[in-house]
Amino acid sequence: MQKTDVNAIDLNLLKFLGALLRERSVTRAGARLGLSQPAASRALGRLRVLFNDKVVVRTSAGVDPTPRMLTLEPLVERMLEDARSIVAPMQFEPSTAQHHFTIACIDHLASMILPKLTAKIERQAPGVTMRIPVPDGDNVNAVARGDADIALGMFDGEQLPAGFYLRKLYDDEFVCVVRRGHPLLSSRLTLEKFVASSHVAINIDDRGSTPVDSALAGQGQRRRIAVRLPHFLVAPMIVAQSDLVLSLPKRLALFMSQSLPLELMALPLAIAPFSLSMVWHERTHGDPAQIWLRRQIGALIDDHEQTQGAENTR
Repeated sequence: MQKTDVNAIDLNLLKFLGALLRERSVTRAGARLGLSQPAASRALGRLRVLFNDKVVVRTSAGVDPTPRMLTLEPLVERMLEDARSIVAPMQFEPSTAQHHFTIACIDHLASMILPKLTAKIERQAPGVTMRIPVPDGDNVNAVARGDADIALGMFDGEQLPAGFYLRKLYDDEFVCVVRRGHPLLSSRLTLEKFVASSHVAINIDDRGSTPVDSALAGQGQRRRIAVRLPHFLVAPMIVAQSDLVLSLPKRLALFMSQSLPLELMALPLAIAPFSLSMVWHERTHGDPAQIWLRRQIGALIDDHEQTQGAENTR
């Protein structure tokens, strides 16, 4: 069987063929593509050479395709539709989409965002699924490799690799958390009392230092750490059943105090507030599905801020 050189085929001829098969008229096919009558006739002549077939024959009603063209008609229409799909703008329709997202985050942000995000996706995009992978440090490398679509966490925008985008979600601060009825609650928490207590420390990257330890070191102080672990959600459970002291992001501390017998206290040392953010790579920046996901997360945060603002003004 002789092979045809695809590079020698003018794809505009196939567009004309599709119009011709649909219109059953050389003139109307040409008009459909903005071709003059002579140009349409020339296109028909080239099609006849390409296929070594008459393509269409004249009848009293116009033209009829030859048997070969009738066979090719659905193939030509499918090819043109595929071509239109390739160049058409990408779209994402949540209600009908079958899509999978991978969100990299530690349990702290997972607990704050994922329950409401999951409920929202279940309502708006029932065909969408999500996966939360095992943390990879700050998860920036996971996004860079394409193993995650976005990462949620604390990031320094100036330290992110090239090709990354960042959107701040909210600001937070550390507070001291103890069990309800803890002896420290009987009087003002001083730095001396804080340092003399035994603590639970959370290290998600196993480096051994935390913002609290860095702040204490700046004042020549050091605390005793009785339990060190990488889980934000387990630490409050330990504190709720012991006299250990925990330093925790305030939003998470408030959230955990709704289900555990915990009390919040101001830290007796200065630690700068910090921001929690969402980062993603430029390769997914314009993808409609990814844009939709990022907007859902942003909307959840905005709704929370408005709710908190309304409660604070009561």
